Amino acid sequence: MPADSNAEQDSMILDAVDKFLEREVRPHVKRLDHADEYPKAIADRMAEMGLMGATIAPEYGGLGLSAPVYAKVVEKVAAVWMSLTGIFNSHLIMATAVERSGTPEQKAKWLPRFASGEIRGGIGLTEPDAGTDLQGIRTVARREGEHYIVNGTKTWITNGVVGTCFGVLVKTDPAAQPKHKGMSLLLIEKGPGFTHSKKLKKLGYKGVDSAELVFDNCRVPAENLIGGVEGKGLQMVLQGLELGRINVAARGVGVARAALHDALRYAQQRQTFGKPIIEHQAVALKLADMATRVEAARLLVEQASLAYEKGERCDMEAGMAKLYATEAALSNSIDAMRIHGGYSYSVEFDVERYYRDSPLLCIGEGTNELQRLIITRQLQKRFAI
Repeated sequence: MPADSNAEQDSMILDAVDKFLEREVRPHVKRLDHADEYPKAIADRMAEMGLMGATIAPEYGGLGLSAPVYAKVVEKVAAVWMSLTGIFNSHLIMATAVERSGTPEQKAKWLPRFASGEIRGGIGLTEPDAGTDLQGIRTVARREGEHYIVNGTKTWITNGVVGTCFGVLVKTDPAAQPKHKGMSLLLIEKGPGFTHSKKLKKLGYKGVDSAELVFDNCRVPAENLIGGVEGKGLQMVLQGLELGRINVAARGVGVARAALHDALRYAQQRQTFGKPIIEHQAVALKLADMATRVEAARLLVEQASLAYEKGERCDMEAGMAKLYATEAALSNSIDAMRIHGGYSYSVEFDVERYYRDSPLLCIGEGTNELQRLIITRQLQKRFAI
């Protein structure tokens, strides 16, 4: 397809997302967020629009969005309600693992159903005693004929309640050394031996469900082993997390931009000592810093998404984008609260939601402390002396 045709299609998709957010999401955010209610109608509409297949290739029924365009979609959605981005991001990490590493049969079977939203789910990595250190997971899958018997627990899994299928990181050889050689990725559909807890209560990131997944002698067909070969699971997950970190970074840009927008609007309306507070130097300096953070974060996300799109290793670029953009969201949310003063504590203003949502971004998809270590390791490799 010609480049200008792609650009036109991308523009149409972004415009459709803008209209959807303004007409079908923004009017309902406060109610759904405060009630911590899963936005089923909105999620169904996102599936109709193709967002559940945003990055899946058109040959499998997806939109086939490039990483840079996908990042722009995520930013737009996060600026209105960050929780919605988790619904399709976790789902697409699972889909990416299948699309990049699955067998031809697995791609043909699963990807069209993922793209349409017929099957919705996510990725099962974190455990009660293993988060950042994924090699410390304890969920075990024991081969028994044409099935794996899975036992273990995953926690803080997005879409854990409403999702029906998950890419689950398991140990198929617990004795393997190094540990990652004994780790595999299984597609597991809900059924006998696979249950979930109730939705976990959270400070922010409301609406979207986070739950514990429990596997008790769950029988999984061996054909659901992504790639058909054991011992490649961690590698598949890390590839998917590159996209996931770009998504989280783009969320950071969206939240940081929303905080700036609200603060800028309020600062021009609110008056003290006979003039709008934007004319007070203390407020003006904050707004300048907030705007600069947004633009710098957006450029880092663009750089990371372009590297990802080229198929280059981009853990450093994705790490930089994730680190800076999420910290920008946190800083901007706090500055927006200070500019709003006492009104920032009112649930009638959106800034209190940005303040509750933004800390998660600094923790999820690998803590920002881990991102710093990843960046430094890559610097050492790329600029070795």
